[in-house]
Amino acid sequence: MRGTGAADPPRRGRALRRGSRRARVVSRDAWRVLRRKGPSQFQFWLIALCIGIAAGFAALFFRKGINALQLLLYGSEDPSLMHSWVSNLPWYWVLVIPVGGGLVVGAILHRYTPDGRARSVADVIEGAALNEGRVETRAGVASALASMITLGTGGSSGREGPVVHMAGVISTWVSNRIDANGITGRDLLGCAVAAAVSASFNAPIAGALFALEVVLRHFALHAFAPIVIASVAGTVINRLEFGDVTEFALPTASMLEFYVELPAFLILGLLCGVVAFALMRGIFVAEGFADRVQARTGLPRWLRPGVAGLMLGVLAIGFPHIIGVGYETTSKALTGKLLWTEAVVFCILKVIAVAITIGGRMGGGVFSPSLMVGALTGLAFGLVATALLPEWSGAPTLYALAGMGAVAAAVLGAPISTTLIVFELTGDWQTGLAVMVAVSMSTALASKLVRHSFFLTQLERRGVRLAAGPHAYLLTMYRAGRVMRGTGAERSASEDACWELIEDGVYIDANATLDVAMPIFERTGVAFIPVVTLTGEDAKPELQGALFHVDALKAYNRALTAVSAEEHS
Repeated sequence: MRGTGAADPPRRGRALRRGSRRARVVSRDAWRVLRRKGPSQFQFWLIALCIGIAAGFAALFFRKGINALQLLLYGSEDPSLMHSWVSNLPWYWVLVIPVGGGLVVGAILHRYTPDGRARSVADVIEGAALNEGRVETRAGVASALASMITLGTGGSSGREGPVVHMAGVISTWVSNRIDANGITGRDLLGCAVAAAVSASFNAPIAGALFALEVVLRHFALHAFAPIVIASVAGTVINRLEFGDVTEFALPTASMLEFYVELPAFLILGLLCGVVAFALMRGIFVAEGFADRVQARTGLPRWLRPGVAGLMLGVLAIGFPHIIGVGYETTSKALTGKLLWTEAVVFCILKVIAVAITIGGRMGGGVFSPSLMVGALTGLAFGLVATALLPEWSGAPTLYALAGMGAVAAAVLGAPISTTLIVFELTGDWQTGLAVMVAVSMSTALASKLVRHSFFLTQLERRGVRLAAGPHAYLLTMYRAGRVMRGTGAERSASEDACWELIEDGVYIDANATLDVAMPIFERTGVAFIPVVTLTGEDAKPELQGALFHVDALKAYNRALTAVSAEEHS
């Protein structure tokens, strides 16, 4: 029967098994090469696409989770009409839901984060600058869950902060699996962030620029293509679910009397800069006040979000507009369906509610609240401006659109990507000049009042100084023990010389960073500083080696060169 079909099946089976083994070997070898040598350009773009899809689905599920919680707890079938549903609920239910949500959030953050604080955009920026594009994974997952519960139970914050960090968790997992270096890790982080932002707001252009402008903080050419690929992938995920629709629908395209009305938008930009400062300042004041109260009263940190939820519930009984992200109120401002007094009152209350939510460590972001505050500010200004000079003015809703972009840009410190997000959220490209004028004035004024964006100020308050640029923060990335010459090493300092300096009080702990060492070199003029391990207050320091000034300068120079090469490649 040789040569007939009877023997073909076993032969084909053996061939398939050999092919399967060969495919596994090839895949294993390819994975080994990928881990050892890093992804090539094509492989990197493929990874960027996969990360974009994963981050897009993460943003989609986060949004769906919030909507499901709001439907379950508030009965809100349409998330864009949230406060209308809340208005019809009994007052005690409006009070209880945020409290319950705050207690659950507090328990999650207390259990799964070291400091009881929800992670957000600022932590992603820190990971990009100081941790080779990695973020905390365990705390990040817990923060995403906590923020989802916060927004689903009425917390007055935004969804972009948790989504951005959740995307960072995805890119961190991939970076760790392929053993990515710092440049690759940061690029993958940028891809994930771009996809998350574009999937959240159906804004692919702004998502890509947000990743470059806010997170990576440079516009390197090598990062642009993969970030755009990931951003487009995130947008596709959003549109497959929600369609190609804008987040906010404007009634009609407003025509701008360019030459006559532009000064009014300059003034609006200055007003929005002040409002953005008030929003940021209010959050930081609330956070500092809550920290002091917690320290003095011994309030458990897991209870802090519950107290914030109670305050939100009390406020929401009279003003349900502060509940949740606030898209319904923002839409009403953009369509001119609010009175002047309503716009002003809702704006003030939203600032208070956001300060309570974030200061109470309930989680969430600041972008969506800043959009609502900006739209309300712009509408209030526009109603006055158009009433004073009706024959020379456009519609008040045009001012609401410009104000929305101006406040958000000043808060985020991202005028380019925020301007584009406003365009993509509304689909109104004809009023670009008015928005750009207002955005430029608001960011210029806010930068004088606050000095840094909201995210960089958050990091500054934690002692992480990124605002000054790489030349300032790179020194914090190198520990003295890493750069020192150990005792007995070639060309190291003698132990006698080290102990003489130690007795004079000139030494540094092995865990201290170079930003501590450089002022000592400047002050004392010594060529080296003894590096010690401090075992106790009264115990004698243990000599580990010596940190030479020239070695510290060489390490600093290498780091600056690497950053410059990455940003200009």
